[in-house]
Amino acid sequence: MPEVELQDAAARTEIVQAEGHLVDSRLLNAILDKVIERQSKFEVLRFDLGRTNEEFSSLELKVTAPDTGTLRRLLEELMPLGCYARPTQDAALRPADADGVVPDDFYSTTNHRTLVRCGGRWLPVAGQRMDAVIVVRDGQAACLKLRDVVRGDPVVCGVAGIRVSPEFQERDRLGFAFMTNDVSSERRVEVSASKVVAMLRQVKADGGRIAFVAGPVVVHSGGGEYFGELIRRGYVDVVLAGNALAVHDVEHALFGTSLGVDLDAGVTREEGHRNHLRAINTVNRAGGLRSAVERGVLRSGVMYELVTRDIPYVLAGSIRDDGPLVDTEMDLVAAQEQYARALEGVSMVVMLSTMLHSIGVGNMLASHVRTVCVDINPAVVTKLSDRGSAQAVGIVTDVGLFLHQLATQLRAREAELAAPAAQAAGGGGADR
Repeated sequence: MPEVELQDAAARTEIVQAEGHLVDSRLLNAILDKVIERQSKFEVLRFDLGRTNEEFSSLELKVTAPDTGTLRRLLEELMPLGCYARPTQDAALRPADADGVVPDDFYSTTNHRTLVRCGGRWLPVAGQRMDAVIVVRDGQAACLKLRDVVRGDPVVCGVAGIRVSPEFQERDRLGFAFMTNDVSSERRVEVSASKVVAMLRQVKADGGRIAFVAGPVVVHSGGGEYFGELIRRGYVDVVLAGNALAVHDVEHALFGTSLGVDLDAGVTREEGHRNHLRAINTVNRAGGLRSAVERGVLRSGVMYELVTRDIPYVLAGSIRDDGPLVDTEMDLVAAQEQYARALEGVSMVVMLSTMLHSIGVGNMLASHVRTVCVDINPAVVTKLSDRGSAQAVGIVTDVGLFLHQLATQLRAREAELAAPAAQAAGGGGADR
């Protein structure tokens, strides 16, 4: 073969590697399918199959594309699947053109754990999230949103010197893996709730933090009292929501209605349509939710439980909001920043029937954060996954029923564990 042709073939060829549960997670198929999809060829140079639940498989693959442009795009698409080129060079760093403006070939991040190679060392990327850029400052790599990039910041460009580690499908840890295969309403809510209970207890036993993203349906469906019980039992470390959750929760606490409907009788009250505005007016007159609790104006409900236990919450406003409550952050950028800060260090997120807030939070999470999305509409969970939050487990059910099951099972489990201790403390009297 002429030397020119050999050089051209070398320019169109790359050897990539991957490790992990490649078969269980269907990553091996996805990798090979992606190569074929790009009209390219592959040759498996090495494949070692993991033989235990803990042992990783490893792959070494030679890919050859029809041209260098296709090869570059193929490598970009293989990276989220865990493929990386053999580390022969550092990541390319180029200065930002201006505040909030980066070079055209910037690397756009995924929500998977990422490393960048600088000075021959692999640096972990902090603040991992999707749809950001990577900036390296003072030997530290971090994800930044475009608006946070400052002129001259060294921005990672291209795909060389980058390693992405996707989360692998779990081999039935906590008996929960059966739920990750699809989104279906044909599962008993008691079974799904029991798996989530196990996860909640494990996260707290490990010292982790749990965030809840909640919509007003929590109140409409009668789940507010059970959500309050979760808060009292210590399973809620932060709540992210919109204006509506707080307004309808306060409306129920003050007037026994939600959107004017008596939740006990299931009927609309006369002039009940005014109640949500009355609730806003009452809280704002008191100076906000905390002041309303401290003054004895607000004496029950989800927001009452959060305030009395000093549990942080963020209410992000929207164009639809009535009022809003003075506690609601109507500056979109400020609300995003508050959400992001509240999510720092969380180990698990439970999303309760709020599509837009769930998708927004999903965009801020790294893929290793356990995520459970509960909604009566299966399309909500599907959309969350389609937008990159593939780690989200979907439970299709009424959120009030789900919260009832969570509270009931947690209560029963804690009582079961407390019984032997109580017996031991009260026993032994006859031997004395």
